Amino acid sequence: MSDPTTLAARLLKGHRESIDRLDAILVYTLAERFKQTQAVGRLKAEHDLPSSDPAREADQIARLEALAEEADLDPEFAKKFLTFIISEVIRHHEKLQK
Repeated sequence: MSDPTTLAARLLKGHRESIDRLDAILVYTLAERFKQTQAVGRLKAEHDLPSSDPAREADQIARLEALAEEADLDPEFAKKFLTFIISEVIRHHEKLQK
C-alpha cells in the first residue's frame, strides 16, 4: 500500500513543476509583448503620435475579458492584469516622447 503522504508529496511536486513552467512561459511572453509595445512606442515618438489610445485600450480590455471567460478565468482579474500592463506600456511610451 502506498503512503498517502508520499503520494501527496509527489502530486504536489508535479503541480509545482507545472506552475514553474507556466511562470516561465508568462515571463517570456510578457518580454515578447513588451518588445512589440516598445517598437510601437518608438514609432509613436517618431511620428509625434499620442502615448495612449483609449479606444484601443478599451477594446483590448473587452477582448481579454471575453477570452478570460472562455478560458474559465475571472474576467475581473484579467481586466486588472491587462490594465496594469497597459499602464506600464503607456509609461514607457511617455518616456520615449520626452
